[in-house]
Amino acid sequence: MSALPNCLLCNSEFTYEDGSNYVCPECAYEWPKNEPANVDDQKQVIRDSVGNVLADGDSITVIKDLKVKGSSAVVKVGTKVKNIRLVEGDHDIDCKIDGIGAMSLKSEFVRKV
Repeated sequence: MSALPNCLLCNSEFTYEDGSNYVCPECAYEWPKNEPANVDDQKQVIRDSVGNVLADGDSITVIKDLKVKGSSAVVKVGTKVKNIRLVEGDHDIDCKIDGIGAMSLKSEFVRKV
C-alpha cells in the first residue's frame, strides 16, 4: 500500500500522483505535493468580474445597476467604492457606499479600479 495522502476535500483514499500534483479521481480535486495538509489552511482568492484578484483595502467600481434589498434605492453603474473588506460567503465584499451605507456585494458585479 502506498503512503499517498487522502484527498483534502472528500477524504478519499484513492488519490494518485500526476507529475508534481496529487489527484483525487472521486471529486477531481488536484493539489501540489507541497500543499498544506488542510484545505482550511489555503488562502481564499476572490476575483472581480474580469479576473483581477481583490484584496482588503482595494477600490472597486460597480458594473451593473444593483437593487438594494428591502429598499427602493439602487446602486448605479459606475459607483466607486473605496476600502473594501473581503469576507467569506455568497456576498464576499463588505463595503460602505456613500448615500446608501454598509452593504455586502458579490464580486461578480464589480471591477477593480
